[in-house]
Amino acid sequence: MDGAVLVTGGLGYIGSHACVELVRAGRRVVALDSLANSSAAVAERLAELTGRPLSFVHGDVRDIGLLIRVMREHGVDSVLHFAGSKAVGESVGRPVAYYDNNVGGSMALIAAMHGAGVRRLIFSSSATVYARGGAMPLVESSALDAGSPYGRSKLFVEQMLFDLRASDPAWSIACLRYFNPVGAHPSGRIGESPRGVPNNLVPFIAQVASGQRERLQVFGGDYDTADGTGVRDYVHVLDIAEGHVRALDYLERDGGGCVAVNLGTGQGVSVLEMLREYERASGRPVPYAVAPRRAGDVARCWADASLAQRLFDWRARRSVAQMCEDSWRWQCANPDGYR
Repeated sequence: MDGAVLVTGGLGYIGSHACVELVRAGRRVVALDSLANSSAAVAERLAELTGRPLSFVHGDVRDIGLLIRVMREHGVDSVLHFAGSKAVGESVGRPVAYYDNNVGGSMALIAAMHGAGVRRLIFSSSATVYARGGAMPLVESSALDAGSPYGRSKLFVEQMLFDLRASDPAWSIACLRYFNPVGAHPSGRIGESPRGVPNNLVPFIAQVASGQRERLQVFGGDYDTADGTGVRDYVHVLDIAEGHVRALDYLERDGGGCVAVNLGTGQGVSVLEMLREYERASGRPVPYAVAPRRAGDVARCWADASLAQRLFDWRARRSVAQMCEDSWRWQCANPDGYR
C-alpha cells in the first residue's frame, strides 16, 4: 500500500469519485486525464473534498512515454483504467475512433505498465459485453456478445487482459463490469457532466426536472415488463467507486489472476419507476413521451453481484432514492455541469 495508484480518466465521472474513495482509504493518487470529456475544475474540487492537493497530469493514455515517466516519478504500483469513450450510440457512428481510444489506449497503457514494471490493473468494463436477450440476472459466466462498437471495445480489452495474464503470471487484473452508474457525490461538488444531449437516462431526467429540456423521450412503452418500459440495474456511482477500492484490496491480498466481476445492485428498476422516484426527490414533474424502441435495446438487464460480495466483500448499499437525491443536489448546484 506504499505505492501510488494511477487513475486514468481520473477527472471523469466515475474516475473522479474513485479518486475520492481511494484517498479516503489512505491511498496516494495520481490522476491522468486528457480533458476530452472532463474539466480541469474537477482537480480543484477533488482537492477540496479530500483535503489535499491532487497530483494531476494532463495527458493522453495513448502516450506511452508520458505514462512510463509518470509511473516512475510517482512510484505507481497499481492502475485503475477509466480513460475511454463511453456512448453506445456514438460508437455506432464513430467505430474506428472508439477502437482507437478504448482498445488502442488500453494497449498503450499495458505497454507502459510493462515498461515501468507495474503489473496490477483494474479495468473499467461494462455490462454491454453480455449477449442480449439472455436469462436474468446476468452472471459473469453468461454469454458474451457485445452489440455495439463500444461494447465490443470493452470485450476486446477484457479478452486481451485474460490472454496477457495467461502469458505472464506476474500480472494481477480485475475487469469490473458496471451496470448503470448514476447519482453524484452527496456534497454536490462532483457528478456527471454530459456535453450536449445526455446519453444516459438520469442526467436527461435531471435536465427535464430543472426545466432545461421540455420532456423525456421514453424509448419503448410496450416491453414485456410491469409498466412496459425497459428495466435496468442502476447503481450509485459511489458504490461503483467503493467497488474499485475493494477490488484493489483483493488484488493486493490474493496476488495474481485475472477476474471479471459484475458491479450492480441485483435489482431491476424500470424507466418509469426511476422517473417517479426522481419526481419525488426533486419535487418537480418530469413530463415524458413514449417513442419507438431503439434498435438493440432489451427489455430487462440486471446483475447477479454475488461474486463481488464473495471476492471483494462488496455490495451496493445506496438506494434508488439516494441516487436521485444526490443527482438532483448536483443538478441544482451545477446546472451547466463544470462549464
